[in-house]
Amino acid sequence: MKKSWKILAIMLAITVFFTGCKKPEAKRYDRQLAPGELALRKITDPAELPNLTPAFYNKYELEKSVSRSLEYMSRPSSQKYYPYGEITHSKVVMSLERFRELLSTRATPAQLNEQTLKEFDVYVSVGCDDEGTVLFTGYYTPIFDGSRQMGAGPVMSGSRTRTDVYRYPLYKMPADLVKGEEGEILGRRLADGTTGQYPDRAEIERSGMLAGTEVIWLADKFDAYVAHVQGSAKVRLADGELITLGYAGNNGHEYRSVNTALVEDGKIPAAEINLSRMIEFFKQNPNMLDEYVNRNPRFVFFREQQTEPLGSLNVEVTKMRTVATDKSVYPRASLVFLDTKLPRMRGTEIVKQSFSGFLLDQDTGGAIRAPGRCDIYMGVGDKAGELAGYTCEEGKLYYLFLK
Repeated sequence: MKKSWKILAIMLAITVFFTGCKKPEAKRYDRQLAPGELALRKITDPAELPNLTPAFYNKYELEKSVSRSLEYMSRPSSQKYYPYGEITHSKVVMSLERFRELLSTRATPAQLNEQTLKEFDVYVSVGCDDEGTVLFTGYYTPIFDGSRQMGAGPVMSGSRTRTDVYRYPLYKMPADLVKGEEGEILGRRLADGTTGQYPDRAEIERSGMLAGTEVIWLADKFDAYVAHVQGSAKVRLADGELITLGYAGNNGHEYRSVNTALVEDGKIPAAEINLSRMIEFFKQNPNMLDEYVNRNPRFVFFREQQTEPLGSLNVEVTKMRTVATDKSVYPRASLVFLDTKLPRMRGTEIVKQSFSGFLLDQDTGGAIRAPGRCDIYMGVGDKAGELAGYTCEEGKLYYLFLK
């Protein structure tokens, strides 16, 4: 997730695809839970409780993110996902409200740690191995704003109409795509009124079936694919206007990683795989671009929006305060605590440092489909993309609820 040309993240992709994530060990981070098994285990031994103190030294934007989770929980539709084990809808709401109150006090980080652990039960993720191991990766929102070089000089990177330069579209959600109440993809509405599987990426591209539903045109086909993987984007138009394109839906197919295919085919060594290296490869081998991107059958649709990118809960995501998890196994909108290592800028150098922080579970992603995976929203633009590209670390994932 990084680039020499400007990119600004989007959200619902949350995948290892562009992170260049070289997994620490050959573990099954995608291991599924047994039927009826929960992803969280309550900690009953005080010796296993995490030290929350370091997280209270940085509370920037945390209260805002908590309020966005409460906004989601205030919607009647959120109640259908609870109870989660012994965790009720009202308990999540009260937990978020009480935590927000604690943040507003003048207590020291050490005092806040003590008070939080006194008032809250702490649950730990079982992870991929029943020992709590979770693989953390990063995602971001790219900005396509004209810094990319084409031919003799830079060009603006988006147009509302097709031109000789801007030939690669992002599409609106088609009218025949059927969604459920919570935005889940049900398929394609057929002529007889039934629902069938929506065409995959290759067929959509080949058939031209979405002609007339373009929301924006980009100058580079791989840029368009980056937007699909991230799930949202910001695009600078020739007149200087910067628009936000948010996730509107997808064709219902499972995400498949192009970087994995490139490594397996021996095109790029595993130690070198990242977005920058992939762009270089496709510049040198443009005839292979369609072959590889079509290995990912998932196709994403967009909508222009006035807000910042939204997560799967339809609330704005917050830099370093939003995580994406598998919503079929984790309780949505809840307060989480991360203990891992994350990349940080030290001058012009990126270094890994220990990280302890509070975030909110407000998003999901195509590759995040198990208790052993969690994606962290790194923000917007080049720097966020670069940090996301270096985010690939094991750690612990905790959830906090009022006793």
